[in-house]
Amino acid sequence: MTGAQLGINLSFCVKRWVTPQLWAPVVRDRLGLDLVQYSFDLTDPMWPTTILDRQAAEIRSQAAEHGISMHSAFIGLAHYTFNQMLHPDPAVRDYSETWLERAYAFAASAGITRAGGPLGAIASRIDGVERDAIPPREYDDLIARMLRLGTKAKAEGLTELFVEPTPMRREWPWTIAQARKMMEDVAESAVPWQLCPDWGHGTHQPLYGPQADSMVPWFSELSDVIGAVHIQQTDFQYDRHWDFTVEGRVDPAQSAAELRQAGLAHVPVFLEVFYPFERDDASILQVLESSSQRLKQGFGIA
Repeated sequence: MTGAQLGINLSFCVKRWVTPQLWAPVVRDRLGLDLVQYSFDLTDPMWPTTILDRQAAEIRSQAAEHGISMHSAFIGLAHYTFNQMLHPDPAVRDYSETWLERAYAFAASAGITRAGGPLGAIASRIDGVERDAIPPREYDDLIARMLRLGTKAKAEGLTELFVEPTPMRREWPWTIAQARKMMEDVAESAVPWQLCPDWGHGTHQPLYGPQADSMVPWFSELSDVIGAVHIQQTDFQYDRHWDFTVEGRVDPAQSAAELRQAGLAHVPVFLEVFYPFERDDASILQVLESSSQRLKQGFGIA
């Protein structure tokens, strides 16, 4: 045993195992995992309160019944497709901030004390030229919103907030230096912000170059502000989010070693995978079972 914490993001459940009565037995009995990162692809925080209250109660009940720990709740793919708090229309940014406030309230009601995800993307230029960083005015506005969200999260009883670095120049942060600056700029938040790096983000070679062949720089230089990690199988060319039955460049045992070397062996690691909606359910369960076993073996988890 290594003390490693291995869990799964419920991204694989989208349009399939969409209620706690469905995903809880899949996670616990089929995959043999007991740590979950909830996805807001399964719950829209803007739904009526009566629906949200019922779903939150069901999450609490089913997680307890199946011995599952609900670590955190992440934005998910659906809301991520919007530009969120960096949209060029300030009214959309305000709405996105409200969306997150409601997400925090739902998480707290469901017994989930942490929340996070990517926070936004500026619009593309008409000529297609991408900047090296988002404009200072946009960045300052984002920081102000993060600080307000920290106050909101504290009022809801949350204990941690996460931002997930992405490998795109239109989002923030996408470099180690930007991630460090952001963490410094929100250091006074009422609820602490931390990073949730992703194996397929920090190794995106079309952006970072061929030297980006491991997560060691991210882990070693940002170890004090990393609170969770996403793992996926990928080829370092795109953000694949493959499972570990697919051939790629991420080795579970090596990944565990990189975390240990950076002093991050205690940080929870979540498998985050996506599948085409038209793929059959049975085959997904089979590859998830195999991937869970491979990851547990690589991380030294019995």
